[in-house]
Amino acid sequence: MFRFSIVILVLCFMSCNTKKEQLKLKKDKVVIAHRGASGYLPEHTLESKVMAYAMDADFIEQDIVLSQDNVPIVIHDIHLEAVTDVALKFPNRKRKDGSFYVIDFTFNELKTLNVFERINPEDNNPVYATRFPINKSRFQLHSLQEEIELIQGLNKSTGKNIGIYPEIKEPSFHKKEGKDISKIVLKVLDDYGYRTKMDKCILQCFDSFELKRVRDELKSELFLLQLIEFPEDEEQLKEYAKYADGIGPWYYQIIMGKDKNGHWQLSDLVEDAHNLKLEVHTYTFRTDKLGEFKSFENLLDVALNKANVDGVITDFPDKVVDFINKN
Repeated sequence: MFRFSIVILVLCFMSCNTKKEQLKLKKDKVVIAHRGASGYLPEHTLESKVMAYAMDADFIEQDIVLSQDNVPIVIHDIHLEAVTDVALKFPNRKRKDGSFYVIDFTFNELKTLNVFERINPEDNNPVYATRFPINKSRFQLHSLQEEIELIQGLNKSTGKNIGIYPEIKEPSFHKKEGKDISKIVLKVLDDYGYRTKMDKCILQCFDSFELKRVRDELKSELFLLQLIEFPEDEEQLKEYAKYADGIGPWYYQIIMGKDKNGHWQLSDLVEDAHNLKLEVHTYTFRTDKLGEFKSFENLLDVALNKANVDGVITDFPDKVVDFINKN
């Protein structure tokens, strides 16, 4: 059977020749492929990452969770049931809370699972109904090492320099399970040449205590990005600036809605961050979840041009690249 990934690889190499001029036109905004080209293919599959690479994202994201045998697995959640057939393959391996945890499976066991478009485990319906159909084609989980080797291999064969954008997931959970995920991830990054801010790697985490530990205790010199979930005041931003190089807010922390005259209202977050020399990469831009924005281009215009964010994290990297190159 002809592997779907081969088709995507062919598309990637075709794009290398057709987009050279486009790369020269790229402005100083950063495009981060959220879980790969996840608007088109199941998230965090190698096929999704190759498609994102072909679309000329600047960085490709990797969420990282540890397996039972300490292999960093690229998956968004610490549990498995929303994106794999684990309940069919290992029905007796769920915990008392009803979830199947990545950390309870070896790497070899995880490789036997089929990966599909994200579902709501309560009703088994897809979260995004118009995306890749459930249980079509064949996708697998993979390790951080496997993904790095793919991206670095493509960088060598194409002459591009697309970066990685790993996220340390739930370090406190891993600590309770007796595992130091940050040490393991940093070791892998170091093994593959990602050591300083000059290297094409941005390391992110929601846990501010852990990210500070990565800088201060574990002595990482990488570009560190503090993900933030809730509004932050200037004093908190000053604390982040002591160890981080950027922040990653939800875009609704920046774009506050419209006033009575229909004008977009912006918070001071980007300006405050820039005053502290912090870059701002904001999440998550989706064409199929626009809220009150009249179009995806409208959302991008407000975020990139009016709010002046430095980068966007998106399920649709091709559409953001095209918008940046046209504006």
